[in-house]
Amino acid sequence: MALQPVYTLSQPFCTLQFCTFLLNGYLFGVPVPEVQEVIRYQPITPVPLAPPAVVGMINLRGQIVLAIDLRHRLALEKRCEGELPMNVVVRTPDGAVSLLVDEIGDVIEVDHSTFEAPPETLRGAVRAMILGVHKLDHRLLHLLDTGKACQVPDAGDSPVNDHL
Repeated sequence: MALQPVYTLSQPFCTLQFCTFLLNGYLFGVPVPEVQEVIRYQPITPVPLAPPAVVGMINLRGQIVLAIDLRHRLALEKRCEGELPMNVVVRTPDGAVSLLVDEIGDVIEVDHSTFEAPPETLRGAVRAMILGVHKLDHRLLHLLDTGKACQVPDAGDSPVNDHL
């Protein structure tokens, strides 16, 4: 089943709330209704033969949740040794998925009029995972398409070579 994002270009909302997080210094956001919860680092059980973006599974109070490394999905540099990721657990039609991020931000509310298409500097698979951006004071909020971010290619598929 294809995953449908809560946020689209044609929505008539005046304002929308986003759960924000940082990856390699970039600010990303996911619509609040798509977020189940945000939690600190959890021990991860590796999954043999899983695609490289799948770090493993976490046990979330008895619920087994797939953990995806967003740095890998967005072709960003690997996290430094010893830096523990945070978990943004999102709801998908196939169940909860944990997106591993560097740091959790605030829930922010943005006006729909500040929404713009993804910058031309985003290319390839990375561009496909960004719905667009909101210009904030001194930075961009990249809106993540959680449906596409959670669609992990098979281990044999070619890696993403595009960058933010």
